[in-house]
Amino acid sequence: MAEEQQTSEAATVTPDLIRSPGLSQSLHVRDLVALSVSSVGPLFSIAATGGVMAANAGLWTLPAIGVISIPFIIAAFVFRLLNRHFPHAGASYHWSARVLGRRASRFQAWVLILAYFSSIPPIIIPAATYTLNLVFPNYHPSSLAEIGVSIFWASFAMVPLLRGARPTAKLTQIFLGIELISVAVIITIALLRWHAISVPIHFGKPPIAGMIITAVVAATILDGWEIDSYASEEAQRPKSDPGMGGIIGAFMALGFYALIYPLMFGETPLHLLAGAANPMAIWGQRLVPGAPWLLLIPVLASTAGGLWLTSFILIRALFAMGREGLVPRKLSGVNKHGTPGYATVVTITAALIVTTLQSLFTSLASFFSLVLATAGFFLVLEFFLDSFTATVFLRRVHKILEPLEDSTVHRHRPLLALSALSSALFFAFMVGFLIFGPRVIGRSIDYVIAALLAMGLIFSRISRDRHNVYQFHGQDVSTEPVQEVSSSSVTGKPH
Repeated sequence: MAEEQQTSEAATVTPDLIRSPGLSQSLHVRDLVALSVSSVGPLFSIAATGGVMAANAGLWTLPAIGVISIPFIIAAFVFRLLNRHFPHAGASYHWSARVLGRRASRFQAWVLILAYFSSIPPIIIPAATYTLNLVFPNYHPSSLAEIGVSIFWASFAMVPLLRGARPTAKLTQIFLGIELISVAVIITIALLRWHAISVPIHFGKPPIAGMIITAVVAATILDGWEIDSYASEEAQRPKSDPGMGGIIGAFMALGFYALIYPLMFGETPLHLLAGAANPMAIWGQRLVPGAPWLLLIPVLASTAGGLWLTSFILIRALFAMGREGLVPRKLSGVNKHGTPGYATVVTITAALIVTTLQSLFTSLASFFSLVLATAGFFLVLEFFLDSFTATVFLRRVHKILEPLEDSTVHRHRPLLALSALSSALFFAFMVGFLIFGPRVIGRSIDYVIAALLAMGLIFSRISRDRHNVYQFHGQDVSTEPVQEVSSSSVTGKPH
């Protein structure tokens, strides 16, 4: 019966899908690496979440980040494996369709939308704030001023996004260069100033609830490297290059935090960092008093890069979903540069609307803040589903595909064990967040998460009859193109 239900959900191929224009395959591996490293946005991530994490876990923030980084590092290798088998602009939710079936894929598509859309407005607002602080240091901006600068950054982000993946990568490389040079300068100054401004460090008793919440929040600073998976259809070698940048990005992100967080906590009193809107600025005042631009410029560069790269992930996902009928098909349209133009405009505009409402209306601001606080939870859920997909793939599906793909037997036993471990860790953090979240964030947080998950079930149900699965050909640009749409293997059971 289960097999009949899976077969009844087999994807159908429509002429519209076959004729739909594809994305331009223009990205080299160096472009994918730059996108993955910059998308993490380490300086912005610390500026945006460091105060919250310090308030919840104090100095135990460092161990909390260390623990949550374990499944994220494993996930980078999991993504690399799945990219080699199933390159696709929809990445996560497409892998789910190929391994777990279309029902699971539709639900994961909803989780993906929530995870990444809820991450965009919290980037736009700091971008506006840091810009005003940099240009007008003594000015207390009004809501209209913040909205005006937010519109500027949203418009600026759309320029490279609308021009294509390669221009986006090139601009990203410039901003990444600014960030990397700045990190090197900041760390050098911090080391030279250590004996002058270091403060006593005392961990005390570990706050378990605070550490769990901090670990889930840390998911928002440890993600982003997966962008090269969503850019796989735009890679010149889609089965070889995507995933490699993600591994490099994941390790570089962890390296950034391993260097910066201990220095910041060791040179700034904890009570100043806890709850601070921009802990990097407070630390910067101690490093170089009277020169806030020293940290504002690199943090702003990191924030700007994070804005268009987080949007990039969601735009590619919406493009893929539109192509498969999960969202309006107009979102799958591409412009003359071979990039999803309509999806880009819709994504940035929707995020800007949320940002504007937050700035103008206090009541809506509190509501949106609560919804956006779930970003970490849904990112963890997204990576849990990816790790679980990989576990099932390596345990069941890969054994069937193996004789067709390579005469050499390869079982990936270590990665199977690691993906199972990663799934267990992500699941444990989700459960912990649901238990301790109401104590730390507010009693309504669990209700918000439950409502959003229920909406996912509704989304999965209403999109059922329109769901077609698009199978990207995965060939290098130097080879002859082949039929790009297939449904024979997408039934929830591998062939």
